[in-house]
Amino acid sequence: MKKFLFLFFALQTIIAFSQKKQLKILNADYTITDEDKYPNAKALLGNILVEIDGATIQCDKALLFPDKNFIEVFGNVILKQGDTITQTSKYGDYDGNKKIARAWGDVVLNNQTMELQTEKLHFDRTKQELYYNTFGTIKDETNTLTSNKGRYFLKTSKFQAITNVKIVNPDNTLTGKHLDYYTNTGIVKVSGPTIIKGKDNTIFTDKGWHNTKTKLSKLTKNSKIIYKDRWIESDTIFQDDTKKFAYASGHVKITDTINKAVSRSGYAEYFQEKDSIMLTKKAVVVTLVDKDSMYIHGSKLLLTGKAKKRIIRAFYKVQFFKSDLRGKCDSLFNSQETGITQMFVSPVLWTQEQQITGNLIEMLSNKTTEKLDSLKVLGNAFIIKKDSSGYNQTKGKNIYALFNDNKIDTLNVYGNSEVITFNRDEKEKLMGITRMKSSTIQVVLKNQQVQTIDFKGDPDGKTYPLSKFPENKYKLKGFIWRENEKPQTPLDIFIWKPIPLVTKTTEKPQETKQQNRKSQKDLKANTALNKKKKSKNKPVFRPSIKK
Repeated sequence: MKKFLFLFFALQTIIAFSQKKQLKILNADYTITDEDKYPNAKALLGNILVEIDGATIQCDKALLFPDKNFIEVFGNVILKQGDTITQTSKYGDYDGNKKIARAWGDVVLNNQTMELQTEKLHFDRTKQELYYNTFGTIKDETNTLTSNKGRYFLKTSKFQAITNVKIVNPDNTLTGKHLDYYTNTGIVKVSGPTIIKGKDNTIFTDKGWHNTKTKLSKLTKNSKIIYKDRWIESDTIFQDDTKKFAYASGHVKITDTINKAVSRSGYAEYFQEKDSIMLTKKAVVVTLVDKDSMYIHGSKLLLTGKAKKRIIRAFYKVQFFKSDLRGKCDSLFNSQETGITQMFVSPVLWTQEQQITGNLIEMLSNKTTEKLDSLKVLGNAFIIKKDSSGYNQTKGKNIYALFNDNKIDTLNVYGNSEVITFNRDEKEKLMGITRMKSSTIQVVLKNQQVQTIDFKGDPDGKTYPLSKFPENKYKLKGFIWRENEKPQTPLDIFIWKPIPLVTKTTEKPQETKQQNRKSQKDLKANTALNKKKKSKNKPVFRPSIKK
């Protein structure tokens, strides 16, 4: 048994040794054997050509160690592997057993797709891998890559660069700490903080890939693209630099640096040449208006236009929130240049204490102060303000409102105009209820309280004491109180509540017993006052009426 094992291992050793091809000297002008000067070696001088495993080495001087199957080469060293790889250097050595070549001193390696330059290079011919630990440069038809450390895999045409990595081409410059570059496809895969600076944008990412030939990029970690005045940040970003297009998904954040606006969504598309952004999936744009934040949400948001001329379009289940202004509609249009905001399809607007509805609502803001300047409500216009005893109401075909410091100052109501107002004195005592209709009505307010009501045409109606007001007249036709839909916080704009049904008009306003006693006392006092026919003073609870 021992003899069998000995013969087995001996046979394996013979086979292994026979597989190691010896370095073969094809040419040398001089061969010197001098054990004192060159122990266990042969010195070769002049026009040296050595062959091993299909590769050749040329040089001016060499030391060949036959026992080790090893050679050291000096001066004008050229290593060739078939017709695919040529490597030049000042010095080098080659281990024929391990098939590892080392070169140093102005090393240059060329293959069919790239050129590598470094100071010291290792070439593992078995694995077909090149690597260096000194500064190196790789050039191909598209890019120039530099790094402190590098490894090139010839079988896959992959170059792995580490530490102070930089890729430069006519269109952009990439810098990072670690990347894999495929010279046959031009694809760069990056790991760690990386910057890709182009002509029109700059990319920041910790992970992803970039195709230096097609200009396509996919970024998957801590990624951001900076355009001239837009920043796009997201979990995942895809960019086509040729088409000037990008889309992002995940936690998307887009910053408008000029207009100080921020958009967020689960998905977004950006068209650079059109300066257009489309957002979906909990999309919201936050803008700075009158030193306050305006939040606008819609199932789909479209932001277009150059800086200072931006337009916001919102579609489907649109809601917005500002501390003194809330709104809801099916679609919305906002122009930064004109200051116009339009709300379409069942719009409702809450400004201060008023609820405003109609077929279309159009707001005009002062571009300098960013405060509301005027308001149009077109078609089925209805304004409601809650009173402690009921609801002040203004209704007409169209309503035009003027604002002062974001508060309604004057209302002009046109076409089938109607009003219900709860008239109170300076101490907020209820003096009576006015219900009137006319072709045109003008309401003037101060501190959100009715000061005067002017009627034009043939007004119909009167002012009633509370006890005499008809129970079925407390609400105008079409009255809907939509307070429950009003967003109370910015997060509420993502919650869509259905429009409530029209309430019955027979509802009588509720008062506390104390309020009722005060109202009855006030009414008696005013009744006595009205009996004085020669009195020059008008009752304070009656609004002025102009025919």
